[in-house]
Amino acid sequence: MRWMGISMLLLAVQPVSAVAQSAAAPSVEPATIEPTTIEPVPKRVYESLRVVGDEPVLDGRLDDPVWQTVGWSGDFLQREPAEGLAPSQQTRFKVVYDDDALYFAFQLTDDPQAVSRQLARRDAFPGDWVEVNIDSYFDRRTAFSFTLSCSGTQGDELISNDGDRWDSNWDPVWDGAAQLDPQGWTAEMRIPLSQLRFSAASAQVWGLQINRRVHRLEERSSWQRIPNDVSGWVSHFGELRGLENLSPKRRIELVPYAVASAEKFKAEARNPFRDGSASTLDGGLDGKVGITNNLTVDFTINPDFGQVEADPSQVNLTAFEVFFDEGRPFFIEGNDIFDLRVAPAQTGGAFAGDRLFYSRRIGRSPSLDADVPEDGFADAPDNSTILGAFKLSGKTAGGLSIGLLGTVTDEEAAIIDVLGERTRQVVEPETRAFAGRLRQDFRGGDTQIGGMVTAIDRPLDDDRLIGLRSGATSGGLDLSHYFHQRDYRLEASVFGSEIRGSTEAIQEAQESSARYYQRPDNNYVTLDPSRSSLSGHGGSVRLTRTRNHQLMFQTGVAWRSPGFDINDLGFMRAADGINQFTWVGYQKREPFSIFDRFNINGNQWLDWDYGGNFLRARFNVNGNAQFRNKYGAGFALGRNGEQVSNTRLRGGPSSKWPGSWFTEVWGNTDRRKRLFGRVSASWIEGDSRSLREWSARGSIQWRPSDAISLSLSPSFRRSEREMQYISTEGFGADDRFVFGTIEQETTNLTLRLDYSITPDLTVQLYASPFVSTGRYREHKRITVPRAAAYSDRFAVFSAEQLTFDSGGDLFRIDENRDGVVDYSFDNPDFDVREFNSNLVIRWEYQPGSSIFLVWSQLRDESIRDHAGLGFTDQLNRLFSAPAQDVVLLKVSKWLSL
Repeated sequence: MRWMGISMLLLAVQPVSAVAQSAAAPSVEPATIEPTTIEPVPKRVYESLRVVGDEPVLDGRLDDPVWQTVGWSGDFLQREPAEGLAPSQQTRFKVVYDDDALYFAFQLTDDPQAVSRQLARRDAFPGDWVEVNIDSYFDRRTAFSFTLSCSGTQGDELISNDGDRWDSNWDPVWDGAAQLDPQGWTAEMRIPLSQLRFSAASAQVWGLQINRRVHRLEERSSWQRIPNDVSGWVSHFGELRGLENLSPKRRIELVPYAVASAEKFKAEARNPFRDGSASTLDGGLDGKVGITNNLTVDFTINPDFGQVEADPSQVNLTAFEVFFDEGRPFFIEGNDIFDLRVAPAQTGGAFAGDRLFYSRRIGRSPSLDADVPEDGFADAPDNSTILGAFKLSGKTAGGLSIGLLGTVTDEEAAIIDVLGERTRQVVEPETRAFAGRLRQDFRGGDTQIGGMVTAIDRPLDDDRLIGLRSGATSGGLDLSHYFHQRDYRLEASVFGSEIRGSTEAIQEAQESSARYYQRPDNNYVTLDPSRSSLSGHGGSVRLTRTRNHQLMFQTGVAWRSPGFDINDLGFMRAADGINQFTWVGYQKREPFSIFDRFNINGNQWLDWDYGGNFLRARFNVNGNAQFRNKYGAGFALGRNGEQVSNTRLRGGPSSKWPGSWFTEVWGNTDRRKRLFGRVSASWIEGDSRSLREWSARGSIQWRPSDAISLSLSPSFRRSEREMQYISTEGFGADDRFVFGTIEQETTNLTLRLDYSITPDLTVQLYASPFVSTGRYREHKRITVPRAAAYSDRFAVFSAEQLTFDSGGDLFRIDENRDGVVDYSFDNPDFDVREFNSNLVIRWEYQPGSSIFLVWSQLRDESIRDHAGLGFTDQLNRLFSAPAQDVVLLKVSKWLSL
């Protein structure tokens, strides 16, 4: 095929990625072998001791007799900003254990008046803190992280892939306390053995790292020195020894919950389902069972996620689905094992972010709308009910990572009321979903081979469901191989998929925006209305020079066959493509001149369709810097070349579109200060004046006290796009692709207030008004979609051809000017006004047990104002719209059996 000659030798760039929280954790690639050019760092060892009798009282004071039985270890060295030098403040610690837990004591010297004691909700990692990383598997790739702030705020993360991933959604049950003293501050931790995973050996060695942050200096120091210019994190830990006769805890944890909610909304005349109020009382059970020393099953029965924030507002004018992050606790805790990307983010464009498993598919909105008669009303569910779910995860002593997940969602139906007579319409079938993932380490983790399978099954017993897919299966194999002493990494993956269903369902899949088989100039696939299944494949190959170097790069190629489809349980926007990508970056992580750190990157992409037709070329350059005063700044500059698109006409022939230039600049103040700000601005200019867009964003965060944080984040975007799709209409035997020039303005404001009364009692307020308006003019149709001159590709309707029917709110077209309407289309102008807010009071009254009190409000109005309103008037109209208020009380109790 023509695309076989795609070159992989072009160079480009990618931004340096950042790690989640742990400032002590480097943003580097995993490793277990240091380059020979780096002088080996001596491995540090701490000898712990089993204690018998009373355990320490966790008050942070270190006056318990048990702390006299072992010695201190200290001599920390800086991690940032000056790696390898002595820190400004020293740290010492002790470790003891008994049959049930590990106990840590910390002595952190400092000026007690200068220590930052910021309070925040769990996993916010505020102020000064101390952190313990434990590799209890001793696989040198996986570790458990426990962080305690001087304020008493706890944070915890599951570290995997040798420090490449830090998952703060992992929430073990442990305890800690901290106190100021004349020498600085002291702290104690109790980490139950039931929260760790380890072998049954009589004598054990675990990996250990202790990290500290001094907030006012933005200084990180570590017990075991790990130079910035070596790859990996967990593989370089020191060792915790003296652990003998530990009994792995085959834990059983149950968290039953009860939830009561009351809803108030505007009553609708004659609608029996919308009388102005509703209430529910429900309950469920979450649980965790240790199957073996290293494998745990999590399960949930009738889960409730009422405390989860609403998705941000969006106006989507494309043919493709919008990706939303997962926020439900069951699906985000420990989800790392299931995060198999079909292609890396560096591929850019339609492939970026594709993944084999997308948990938002579970409990999704129903696929069908209810058919409501003229005099009828419907009570339709917003989401599918999750009856139950289980998740098995862990890693064996032999280096085999395992992840299995299964869910069942209920059949959903709308109740139709017509003059008191009620019927039931199924809008979503019962659905069973499964995802399984295995990954085996070889060569101490330097080589990993994995595989994943997903499957979904929908019994389509109702005639209304005939247009839905009955099932889908997808799977893949992936390889990661480090070589040349981990300086380089070769990655490869291959995937396959199959969807099944009626001929109607599979025809809809063939004609969907992911592939558009019906394109008249599509000469490499054929639309087949008789199909009852559709299959395809995809994959990628990548070569990377890892990030332990100042100069890094990655180059590779990814592909999707036209029939590839993973959207039943995964996420993808488009198939039918081949993407070549390269990035290269240069970074300085040590302070020099006016900089604390600096990086500059570049990216390059080339795209083809699966028939080998070249589509477009793109590149950008971007850079980031942090200065000695902790301010930061960055820029981006890029070019999207002229594009041939197979999707812009939404099933029509391929079309040619002008290229564009874009630029962005941003900057931020010192994050350590009580008042912190960030601002950015961007500009896009299309060739032939086809597009002009500018946007500005800002964020201000203010901490009036250690317990209160207030942030305000406004954004504004204005664009004028000459060619925005409106509709496809028929004119005789031909299609007419109708476009218009759109002027769109979008304003969004996000307010957050966090008040931490104590580390266990927090109040969070979130409020976000959103306004977007779109006005179309110069309506036009496509004439010659791939004409050489941009102006020859379309024709604007004249005043004789186009008339507006205000009564029907539509445009009528007399294309041939014979006085007869040839076709029409609805007025595409829009005004979208939304307000989402919630107030969450959370009290962890015992470790693992919580009470949530939640108030949420939604205002939503999309009534178009033809005169055009300013932003203030739009807000006034928004807040005068009827509100939907929900108050929810959820009580859960953690039980350890």
